[in-house]
Amino acid sequence: MQKKSIDTTLVFLILALVIFGMVMISSVSVYSSFKVTSRMVTLGNLGETQNYFYLLRTMFNVGMGILIMVICSKIPYHFFEKYARHIFILSLVFLSMVFIIGTEYNGAKWWIDLPWLPSLQPVEFMKIGLLIMLAYFLKKRRAMIADTYMGFIPYFVYVGLVFILLIFQPDFGSILILAPVTIALYFVGWGNLRYIIAAIVIAFIGATVVYGIGKVAPSTGVGYISQRIDNFFRSSHSIVETNNRDDKDYQMKQGLIAIGSGGFFWLGFGKSIQKFGYLPEVQWDFIFSVIVEELGFLGAIILIGMYLMITHRWFLIARSVKDPFARYLALGITIWILVQASINIWVNLNIVPLTGVTLPFVSYGWSSLFALMIGVWILLSISRHMEYKPQNLSEILQAKRRVTY
Repeated sequence: MQKKSIDTTLVFLILALVIFGMVMISSVSVYSSFKVTSRMVTLGNLGETQNYFYLLRTMFNVGMGILIMVICSKIPYHFFEKYARHIFILSLVFLSMVFIIGTEYNGAKWWIDLPWLPSLQPVEFMKIGLLIMLAYFLKKRRAMIADTYMGFIPYFVYVGLVFILLIFQPDFGSILILAPVTIALYFVGWGNLRYIIAAIVIAFIGATVVYGIGKVAPSTGVGYISQRIDNFFRSSHSIVETNNRDDKDYQMKQGLIAIGSGGFFWLGFGKSIQKFGYLPEVQWDFIFSVIVEELGFLGAIILIGMYLMITHRWFLIARSVKDPFARYLALGITIWILVQASINIWVNLNIVPLTGVTLPFVSYGWSSLFALMIGVWILLSISRHMEYKPQNLSEILQAKRRVTY
């Protein structure tokens, strides 16, 4: 029987993770809040310094995100299928705007500053637009997806358009997220296995070329990527004990020190040392390090467990709907969140090179949180159409799949 109400279990899990994020922002952003408000006081934009600047903004962002999620969850997901092409084109235009009115930050144009609004990061909304387009394409071409000219080439043309824009920003962190997501979607959409292998090989060759360009001509804008990869190949012990000549591994070093300080148990909530100016931008991509420092290995396990429960629930939703568009879109959003969370945690543990990827629902960021809430809203809308409830994840993992060679 069709499920008319939204998935309340999913709502509870998301709210629990968001609240956990706000609690951690209240701790990790104390020093950063003091610094930014001190500059605002100096410029005459604020009367006194604050230790809760980022917390107040996070609370506002969460409130607005939840409100939008509740209101929009009543919109049927068929809306996205009907206007998939329009949404994708608007997302491309929005992403392209960074080259015209974008603000440069750390050598990259990722942000758009608009009057009376927080800074926007168009790529976060581009992720949703691309996944909607790919789900629409996989449904329309599901009988031809393994064909070279009717399936493989047009599918990766859509992906390539986005990647080209991201390369010129440059934003290789988002490419690192979207590449496995788009390949995985092509796979579950009955794609040709040979083409999947070819796509992985092409991606590896492209990454190697970018690394080589960064080494030979660091002034091209991709030199930082080569530097980060070089740092990655150094052992964690070497990063902590020594500096490279450009001191480019400083952030990674401080993050590893934070993780090591937390130990198996914890220093205690609010007792982090690294957040006081030692670990830069701690409320963004390195918040996991301070979470481990304050809450220890046990806290990290609890956080990772929350992500696994959420993705497990999302897989069940995707498995429980018959409409191919809804299934592909739900799977795409699920894989996106899982990949992004994994990359952020692996970066903090020095398992993958530094990327600048935020921790979903936990890191500070207006654009990231709103895009994630849109994804949750879509999943809640899809959950209204669940026709049966699988008992466990093994049913999904054991499902037979035909592979085209």
